[in-house]
Amino acid sequence: MNAHDPAPVRSTEQAQTAEDALVREFVVRNPHYYAQVFARIRRASGAIWPFNFAAALLGPVWAAARGITLLFWLTFFLETLAVVQIGVGAARNLGVTEQARAERVSKQAQVRAQQAEAAEAAGQDNAAGLKSSAAALEKAADSARMQAEAAKAKAPLVIGSGLVTLLLARLLAGFVANRMLERRFALWRSKSTLQRGLNLPLAICAFTFCIAAYGLSAYRFASSTPAVWLTAAPSNREWQATLSSALDSLMAAVSHLGDGFFGGITAAISLVLDGLAYGLTGMPWPVTMAIILVLAWQLAGPRIAIFSAAALAYLAVLGFWEKSLETVALLGTSAILCLSTGIPLGIWCGRRPRVYVSVRPVLDFMQTMPAFVYLIPVIALFGIGKPPGVIATLIFGTPPVVRLTALGLQGVPPAIREAAQAYGATRWFLLTRVDLPLAMPSIMAGINQTILMCLSMVVIASLIGAKGLGEDVLNALQYAAVGQGLLAGFAILLCAMIIDRIVQGRVE
Repeated sequence: MNAHDPAPVRSTEQAQTAEDALVREFVVRNPHYYAQVFARIRRASGAIWPFNFAAALLGPVWAAARGITLLFWLTFFLETLAVVQIGVGAARNLGVTEQARAERVSKQAQVRAQQAEAAEAAGQDNAAGLKSSAAALEKAADSARMQAEAAKAKAPLVIGSGLVTLLLARLLAGFVANRMLERRFALWRSKSTLQRGLNLPLAICAFTFCIAAYGLSAYRFASSTPAVWLTAAPSNREWQATLSSALDSLMAAVSHLGDGFFGGITAAISLVLDGLAYGLTGMPWPVTMAIILVLAWQLAGPRIAIFSAAALAYLAVLGFWEKSLETVALLGTSAILCLSTGIPLGIWCGRRPRVYVSVRPVLDFMQTMPAFVYLIPVIALFGIGKPPGVIATLIFGTPPVVRLTALGLQGVPPAIREAAQAYGATRWFLLTRVDLPLAMPSIMAGINQTILMCLSMVVIASLIGAKGLGEDVLNALQYAAVGQGLLAGFAILLCAMIIDRIVQGRVE
């Protein structure tokens, strides 16, 4: 091909024309400017920051109109801070607290001086002490007045810092607007459902929101006596008391009606837990230690066996052996229940997306609810002791294995499943020989997380009567026994590491 052939030039021009047409369709307003800016950004070898005067002038309103959420919130928070600073400085209310304190102390000094005069006139012995106290109070009032005057003198500085913050917010909007809009344009090319052009209704809403937020924030911080409705959220203690009483009655009724059911669950958990604890603590300690070391050697290799031996020696020598076995029994029961419930549920969710969509809010609730909150209904329904601790741990530790099992099954390549089905694989064969082996890394990660989360509940479960190492940590917290608490916490850590390494097995 001739080097002077105009065909490549025409091809480049056509590509540029098509690009400009897309930019025009995306930005709607001022397309020529944005076509040039986007081209500069794409051609630049490094990062460039072309200034957008419209974004600098309008700030968060421009960002809202263009659908750039991150820029909106950045500029909004900076401008709110700037408006508050300017309002506080302009209102001349700096030092109001110190001035009020000075007036209060000055009044106390006057009262004390009058008491001193009366005592001196009556010839009482405490007159000198009252005079000294009045002088000290007056000195404290003078100090407070000086602090108030110093704070008032900073008003121009506060206003200046607010103006600087406002300028920084607008400069930030001007310099980053084009790059953010260009990234949004690139995303719009692959996802045409994104907003394009100027969203004027949203811009009007953003303008109204900003004006209201700026005004209320400035009034709240600049006014010496802001309105009560702005400083205190509306509350109704009677509603709280009524709802609390209703919930108390509901829990009492549920506990009474399901007494046999909840008692059966508690008895079943106690049977498993007591049997496991008796088997671990009743067996001679050298036998138990040897079994653990052999399992560690077989499943995880000699290095983990050596580490396990050192950890077990720590537990035995420092007197944590029996309580460690009780903790392992509690953890083992909880983990068995979590895994026997979570893995089948995760498999079901991984193969039924609709089921996972309905289960996911429940998992979110179970994971985000603070662990201490679980103890309240558990105590109400199951009482105190080890079984309620196992139930609270079950609620807290099940979600990770469900999520990661479903994630692992969803990540199995469809081509492999289709190939197995083409060769006549049954559903059971497909699950056990294809899906589960390929999803095993994710499932093992879920098992690991569940075990560790169950162990993290050991200390919390000790609050409702669960024994073990958590009891030592709880006692150390109550009596500020730092050394004992650290030793018991390190024992829990070693138990977690031994169990985790043995369960994870040998890393090839």
